[in-house]
Amino acid sequence: MSDVTHILAAIEQGDHNAADQLLPLVYEELRKLAGHRMANEAAGQTLQPTALVHEAWMRLVGRENPKFENRAHFFAAAAEAMRRILIENVRRRAALCHGGGRLQVDLDDALSAIASPIAPTADGRETDELIALDAALTRLEATDPPKAQLVKLRYFVGLSLEEAADALGISRATAYRHWAYARAWLRDQVRAEIP
Repeated sequence: MSDVTHILAAIEQGDHNAADQLLPLVYEELRKLAGHRMANEAAGQTLQPTALVHEAWMRLVGRENPKFENRAHFFAAAAEAMRRILIENVRRRAALCHGGGRLQVDLDDALSAIASPIAPTADGRETDELIALDAALTRLEATDPPKAQLVKLRYFVGLSLEEAADALGISRATAYRHWAYARAWLRDQVRAEIP
């Protein structure tokens, strides 16, 4: 077992000092994940990679008795936490009380979001496609969790298909099939949500 796995086991058993030992071991990897995800965010983005890492960290180890089976499970949970934080940030910024509003988006642009990070619009605001994609991903997770987890690792963590297959413990052929299915399913869902 790796040092990270030992420390995660100690955290699960309630050792409050273990989190202090874990952070230096995983911080750089978390920072890279956040940096990758934030690379295509709007220039005026108020949430920076360091803040994203810290917020995700608090959600991961700040709750009562967090449970992580191993290093891969921890980083999958970190990817999910970052996804939720970014979605919450987009929703908050788009809320009417914050001066947001709906923008009409091109369907092709929304569908390309499934395979690559969301690019901000010319005026620096994210469009409805990220929210539509998040809603579709939530529905996919309810019906087919393995495929949703693959999408999260590819989209939010930035893993290649091969790396995601290894992290999930599935064959590369299975990962390719899951990815093809998930992309088609998400494309249909996003198309139904964005008129």
